[in-house]
Amino acid sequence: MSDYPHVMAVCLSDGGIPKLPQESVRVTAAGIAGDEHEHLKHAKAIRAISLFDEEIMLQLCEEGYRLAPGSIGENITLRNVHVQKMQSGTLLQLGEIVIKLEEPRKPCFVLDAIDEKLKEEIVGRCGYMASVVKEGTLTPGVTVTDVTEQHPVR
Repeated sequence: MSDYPHVMAVCLSDGGIPKLPQESVRVTAAGIAGDEHEHLKHAKAIRAISLFDEEIMLQLCEEGYRLAPGSIGENITLRNVHVQKMQSGTLLQLGEIVIKLEEPRKPCFVLDAIDEKLKEEIVGRCGYMASVVKEGTLTPGVTVTDVTEQHPVR
């Protein structure tokens, strides 16, 4: 496993879960081009991108849940970033794009399709919603930098 902070997967769907990994996506202020939402509450600029830490995904797998990148509806799965521990307002650069962490993500009833207990088990570790500050193309493997602090994520 690579130890530098990076994008592990970028995912989209035509609505609902799972979102499926892509080789490359175009990120705009509205979110990932081609990514659809089943619920209008998700179609807002401050909820343009959803992020999830791979480490939490693996922890949930150890707890018995069958998850992979995109399973819980996240657009971007991150490795060695620990976005869940960051503060709202943090700016992250992912390759050429820049996003702003807006609010911790809350579990939704759609997770019942995976397991009815998951939405309770994932509270406080469901990732983050972000807005897009700088648009561009995003691919797996790009480095993640905390622009707010002007240093690589640790």
